[in-house]
Amino acid sequence: MDVDDLQAILGSVREFVRTEVVPLEGRIEEEDAIPEGIVAQCKEMGLYGFTIPEQYGGLGLNSVEEVQLAMELGWTTPALRSLFGTNNGIAGHVLMEGGTEEQKKAWLPRLASGEVTASFGLTEADAGSDPSALATRATRDGDQWVLDGSKRYITNSPVADVIMVFARTNPEARGNRGISAFLVPKDTPGLSVGPKDAKMGQAGAWTADVHLDGVRVPHENLVGGDEGVDTGFQIAAKCLAHGRLHIAAVCTGMAARLVHETTEFAKTREQGGAPIARFQLIQGLVADSVTDHLAGRALVMETARAFDAGTDRIAGPSAAKYFCSEMVGRVADRAVQVHGGAGYMRGVAVERFFRDARLFRIYEGTSQIQQVIIARDALGPAARG
Repeated sequence: MDVDDLQAILGSVREFVRTEVVPLEGRIEEEDAIPEGIVAQCKEMGLYGFTIPEQYGGLGLNSVEEVQLAMELGWTTPALRSLFGTNNGIAGHVLMEGGTEEQKKAWLPRLASGEVTASFGLTEADAGSDPSALATRATRDGDQWVLDGSKRYITNSPVADVIMVFARTNPEARGNRGISAFLVPKDTPGLSVGPKDAKMGQAGAWTADVHLDGVRVPHENLVGGDEGVDTGFQIAAKCLAHGRLHIAAVCTGMAARLVHETTEFAKTREQGGAPIARFQLIQGLVADSVTDHLAGRALVMETARAFDAGTDRIAGPSAAKYFCSEMVGRVADRAVQVHGGAGYMRGVAVERFFRDARLFRIYEGTSQIQQVIIARDALGPAARG
């Protein structure tokens, strides 16, 4: 994208986030929902399709451009990004990475416009970080597939129009082999969505269980068509690698907001007749958070450049997601500490972000899974039994 065009997009998103969304953060927290007016504006701005290629109606941002946008979105409640995160990320990328041309033409323009919201149906009660325990099954019946099983913690499933469901198509295959991905429209008979999950944080970002009881979809809904049989794990791995880089950028944006909240409070809060910004122990906490944020930003930008170049799409995204998700937790903790008792009170931004940040170390691969990926990449065959 032309540099001036990118800067115009980043500027408009920055203004939108800070003038339109930030003032509504308390309402979003209380109502556990993004106001419809904000949803409509997101669609108008093209935020439902910023990673989707231009030929399918999206903005077609590359990774370097995308992470800069994600940092702007990270300034406010993560529920905003979650609105369209699955369309641009793990769900939309299922089609971008593995879909047939017909599937891309049928679905990607609707994802990019926000007409359709997609969910990514991989996680199960006993199959989160380890897909080898995937229990959802898909059985071929003529020109149809019959799906049975349940998915857990599926983002946007209460409002999704289509769910990318990963199911075992070869029960004899071991580990992560024998898994395929299917496009399952929400209104397909046999598909049901449970009640919204009650979560620690990230109010307004909805997750729920998805149940499939004899769900029938045509063979054309198998992602990748005939070539897509048993390729689901490879597709998921590519989607998750991209998603990890995106989440790292969101964490970096949240860290920037937390540094802002911390420094503004320290400048105005007085103790002993002086602002606490004068106290060296407070300065130490601020310095650590500023350094953490700058380190995360540099790591994200370098990882994005390598991702675009194709030189590192495995360890780099894992390292960025691992460091930045842990980093924003540290920055949030210091922000609460600097605020003192006020930081423990509901209605104060840093208290809410403290709870919101905790999830980043869990979803799209826990910190421990990232450690395994990073170490195995560095150690090679010696790390594998």
